[in-house]
Amino acid sequence: MRGIGGLSMRPHFLKWATLCALAVFVCISVDSVAEQANLQFGIYEGYEGPLCDGVVVSSRYITMRDGTKIAADIVLPKNLPEDIKIPSILKMTCYWRAPELRPPLSWFQERDEFERVFTSHGYALVLVDVRGTGASFGPRPHPFSKDEVKDGADLADWIVAQPWSNGKVGAIGTSYSGTTAELLAVNNHPAVKAVVPRFADHDLYFDIAFPGGISFVWMMKNWGYYTHLLDSNVVPKDAGLMARLFVRGVKPVDGDKGRRLLTKAVAEHAKNGDVYQLATSATFRDETNTSSDTTIDSLSTHNFKEEIERSNVGIYSWGGWMDETMADAAIRRFLTYSNPQRTVIGPWDHGGGNHASQYLPPDTPTDPSMERQWLDCVKFFDYYLKDIENGVMSEKVLIYYTMGEEKWKSTNVWPPAGTTSAAWYFHQDNGLSEIEPAEESGADSYAVDFEATTGTSNRWHTQMGADVVYPDRAEQDRRLLTYTSEPLSEDLEITGHPVITLYLTSTHTDGAFFVYLEDVDESGKVTYLTEGQLRALHRKISSDRPPYKMLVPYHSFKQKDAMPLVPGEIAELRFGLHPTSALIKKGHRIRIAIAGHDKDSFARIPEEGITTITILRNKNFASHIELPVVSRKNDDSRGEQ
Repeated sequence: MRGIGGLSMRPHFLKWATLCALAVFVCISVDSVAEQANLQFGIYEGYEGPLCDGVVVSSRYITMRDGTKIAADIVLPKNLPEDIKIPSILKMTCYWRAPELRPPLSWFQERDEFERVFTSHGYALVLVDVRGTGASFGPRPHPFSKDEVKDGADLADWIVAQPWSNGKVGAIGTSYSGTTAELLAVNNHPAVKAVVPRFADHDLYFDIAFPGGISFVWMMKNWGYYTHLLDSNVVPKDAGLMARLFVRGVKPVDGDKGRRLLTKAVAEHAKNGDVYQLATSATFRDETNTSSDTTIDSLSTHNFKEEIERSNVGIYSWGGWMDETMADAAIRRFLTYSNPQRTVIGPWDHGGGNHASQYLPPDTPTDPSMERQWLDCVKFFDYYLKDIENGVMSEKVLIYYTMGEEKWKSTNVWPPAGTTSAAWYFHQDNGLSEIEPAEESGADSYAVDFEATTGTSNRWHTQMGADVVYPDRAEQDRRLLTYTSEPLSEDLEITGHPVITLYLTSTHTDGAFFVYLEDVDESGKVTYLTEGQLRALHRKISSDRPPYKMLVPYHSFKQKDAMPLVPGEIAELRFGLHPTSALIKKGHRIRIAIAGHDKDSFARIPEEGITTITILRNKNFASHIELPVVSRKNDDSRGEQ
């Protein structure tokens, strides 16, 4: 149960019940330079400090400006001297800040690795159930409500008033709690200096509810279902038998005898909004939901660009190439915000706990380990909250991993230096070539196979905890319309956003178009690299200014730009694929596969009937893909680890 709705649900019921190692409290002092800091991603060594044995945990209600009581766990290094002031890290979640375990597991409950790493490096942790969730009071009309965002400022006020606080606050989180970390900056609270949004959305419409304008119905249905259970203090059946036996529910605050306060709080959650209804009631990003009087778009962090930039907080954004749209979200932050930034995009699933390079075995350990990932976050916070000059923020940097080559690299600009666009054109006999077609006519018809799927262990289902494992795509590709190149004469690195241009006709006024970029090796094995999708209704390329910087054609997904297809009439669909960084080896072939449905993830468009599309591939209508190619000659100019 790793994630729900791209907004990771991480109860980790069993993980909370395992025995953990003792923590060590360390004061840090290191000298570093920018290049070393960038290339030694996940490494933070060379410090000494006093030791302390474990942590001290207390829980309580913190009263907000409107009287709403918010449940919080305060996790401090044990034996912290009274005269020592330490910075605080705030983590705000809607998926239970902590569970209440039944005996005998409750007798041995220890804190998890994230908490051990931060407290051992001299940080206080404040772990919060956002209002309307967990043990907190108040209704929650929808995710990221105005009151929920404002609560962050009240929590920061409470933190800096504590005797152990040094007056500086940071925020961190993965998925949902990553978004709340980023939204903390909106308040412009003077104590908040840095935030770490990990694997978090940036555009709620595109990243979560409607990638490419197509309803991600599987995710929204499950997200709504599981959040309703958690808000009702019910352990989901999917958590497994052990969780249902040993997890009583969300942890009450200290002193709540008989769980009377918890019972009252959960009763208020009955007024919470329906996430699934909010998402499925819309087609366009500017449609107002009648039950909540809001739009999906108004809840997105990109709406608060001015406030986030005004805060000037440091931002350390994380994404995974194989985690839904989260790499794209990280790149958008990097390109859009003027704040000091550090960004990393790895070969990860949702949360970074699993290595998801499709060129490696599924059980390959994550790189770097979770402990090293948290250490890199410690290094970032040390710079802002302890004033340690460790070189981590001496320049704006994006660290990324190239799959296939299996290397970490860094760049100060995106796309990386040396990137050029290479067009590959569709040809007869399902060919793909850099040569433009010369024929006056040429087209391929395809009856959409509505049984086509990328499975349930894909980049989309990782939000619910599935490992990202795409099996050999050769069999599924037989259901699709494909175009394949000749074997490459040299290695080809693709890093960035591919852009597809399709000239087509359809038998219907609407449809969903999925485009997959794949690597075919000498044996015929097909490896998934990335994909993009667009609902035909949203095909108009808008001339308006986008809400954030982007490197692909801008589709507004607004009502005014709706453009249905005219059956039999030639239409152009031009859109970006989700970014990637992959090395296709010499002798392998590039494949573009086109589908009209992904049945295990997205809504069917149209809802019924058989759709036939015709892809044109001639000199007048040359369907093609533009690949962001990085010159291998310039490879040494980029930092590598």
